Amino acid sequence: MQKTALWLFASLLGLGLAGCTSMTSQDGHDETQARPASSTDTTTAPQKVKYADFEPEVLYELLTAEIAAQRGRYDVTLANYVRAAKQSRDAGVIKRAMRIAQSLNGDNAQRQLADLWLETDPDNLEAHRVAALQAIKRNELQTALDHMEKIMELGGDADFDSLAAMAANLPPEQQSELLNLYRKLETRHPDNQEIHYSIALLLKITGDPKAALTQLKPLLDRQPDFQPALVLKGDLLYETGQKEAAVQFLQTNTRRYPDNRQMGTLYGRILVSEGDLQAAQDEFQRLLERFPDTPGLRLSHALVALENGDTEVAREDLTSLIEQGHHTSEAHYYLGRIADQEGDIESAIGFYENVKEGSHFFPALARLSALRADLGELDQALAHIHQLRGKNPGRADNFWLIEINLLASNDRREQALKAANTAIEAYPDNARLLYARAMLRDSKGNTPGAERDLRAIIDQQPDNAVALNALGYILTNQGGRLAEAEELIRRALAQDKNNPAIMDSMGWVLYRQGRVDEALTYLQAAYDNFPDPEVAAHLGEALWTSGQRDKARRIWRDGLERKPDDTLIHKTMERLGAGLTP
Repeated sequence: MQKTALWLFASLLGLGLAGCTSMTSQDGHDETQARPASSTDTTTAPQKVKYADFEPEVLYELLTAEIAAQRGRYDVTLANYVRAAKQSRDAGVIKRAMRIAQSLNGDNAQRQLADLWLETDPDNLEAHRVAALQAIKRNELQTALDHMEKIMELGGDADFDSLAAMAANLPPEQQSELLNLYRKLETRHPDNQEIHYSIALLLKITGDPKAALTQLKPLLDRQPDFQPALVLKGDLLYETGQKEAAVQFLQTNTRRYPDNRQMGTLYGRILVSEGDLQAAQDEFQRLLERFPDTPGLRLSHALVALENGDTEVAREDLTSLIEQGHHTSEAHYYLGRIADQEGDIESAIGFYENVKEGSHFFPALARLSALRADLGELDQALAHIHQLRGKNPGRADNFWLIEINLLASNDRREQALKAANTAIEAYPDNARLLYARAMLRDSKGNTPGAERDLRAIIDQQPDNAVALNALGYILTNQGGRLAEAEELIRRALAQDKNNPAIMDSMGWVLYRQGRVDEALTYLQAAYDNFPDPEVAAHLGEALWTSGQRDKARRIWRDGLERKPDDTLIHKTMERLGAGLTP
C-alpha cells in the first residue's frame, strides 16, 4: 500500500507539478538530476528525478491536493497547497499554489501566498504585483502603491497607469484619496512620466478634464512622443468641448503613430460621434488592415458600414466574426437586422434565434417574437418566451416586458394587462413594467390607473424623463390640468432637452393653453428632428390655427405619405374641417 502511494505521488508530481520552475530542497539547491545516455546506448536512458526533501506532512498535503485535482475538487487542491506552502516555505510550492489560486480567482489565498512569498523573497516582482492587486481589491490604496513603488525601485514596470484606470470603478471619495496618494508619489519621483500621466488620468476620472489637460502639458513638452499621453489629450480635448481641435489632433497623430490602435480607435469613435461616418469607416478600415486579427475593430467597422448603408461590407465583416467565433451574438443580431430590413424574414428569424447572450439578447428576442407573430405564430412565440422565462428566473422581468409588449401590439390588450398585473405582483417597483401598464391603462381610458403607475415611477425616480413626459402628455389630453401638465413636461425637458417626443409634448401643452406662437417653436423643432405622424398632426393643427393653412396642409400631406392610414391626422383634419386642398 505504501509503495503504491509513493509511486502515485511521484507520478502526480511529474505531471501536476510541471508548472513549478523547480522543486528545491530546503537549502535552496536544485536537486533535479538526469543521467545522460551512454554513447553506446541504442535508446535514451530514462531520467532519474529526485524531488525536494519535504517533510511527511508536506508530502501528504501535496499528495492529497493532486488527487483532489484529478477528481475535480479544486477547492481542496488549493487549500492543501496553501497549507503545504506555509509548512514548507518552498519557492516551487509557493509558486505552484499561487498559479492554482489565480486560476480559481482565490483572492484570500493569493493574499496569503503573496505575503508568504515576500517573507521568503522580499524582492520578488511577481509577489509584489499580486500583493498590489489584492490590496487594490481590498481598497487598501496606500498599501497597493507601496508595492508598486517597490516594483519600480527594483527595475520592474509598476503599472501606475493601470491602477489609475481602475479608479473609474471606485467610489468618489476613494478616487480622491488615490489622487492625493499619486500627488505624494509625484513629489518623490518627479521624473517619472507614468506617474504624471496617471495623475492626468485620475483628474479626468474625477471629473476635472481641464485640470487633466494642464497636467499633461509639461509631460508632453518633455516627452512629445509619449503616446499614452497623446491619446489621453485627444480624449480630453473632445471632452472639454474642443471638438474640432480634438479631431485635428487625432488625425495628425494617428498618421504619426499608425500602429497605435488605441489612438486610432478613439479617433474613429469621435468621428462617429461627430456624424462623419464615412471618415470613421475609412479609419476603422485602416486599422483593420493593420490589425486584421482584432475582432473588436472588425465589429466597429461593420457597424459603421451598416450606418453608412454599406450593407455588403457589413455583412462580410459580421459573417467573418461568426466564422471566427468572435462577438457571435452581436454579429447574429446585426445580420438579423440586415435580413429584416431586406424583407428576408426567414433568414432574419434564423439570425435572431442565434443571439444567445449579451446586450442584444432581449432586443433580438423581441423582434424574433414580433416576426413570428406576423407569420401567424403568436401563440408559439409566447410559448417560447414562457419557456425562456422559466429557465432564467433571475431575468424574468425582461421576459414579462417582451410578452406584454407583444400582446399589446397584436391587439390582445386584455391579455397584456393581465400579464402586466401578474408581473407587477412579482416586481412591484419595476419602472419599465409600471410604465407598460400605464400605457395599457391609458389606451383603455383608465386615466387614474395610468396616473397612479406613472406617479409610482416618479416617486422612485423624480428625474425619470420618460414617466414625467408621459404623465404630462396624458394630462394635456385630458384638458383639465394643463398647468400641472406643463410643469411635468418642463421637468422632463430639463432632463432630456433634445428629445423630440418631449418637445412635441411641450408644444402641445402650450397650444392647448392658447399659446400658439410658443407652441409652434417646440412643435417645429420636434418635427424637424422626428417627422412622426403624431407630431405632424400637432404641428399641422397649430399652423392651421395660426392662419398658416397651406403649410399645415403640406405637413399633414407629408405625414400621410409616411403613414397613409394614420387615424390621428385624419381625425385632426376632420375636427378642424380642413382638407388637403384649399
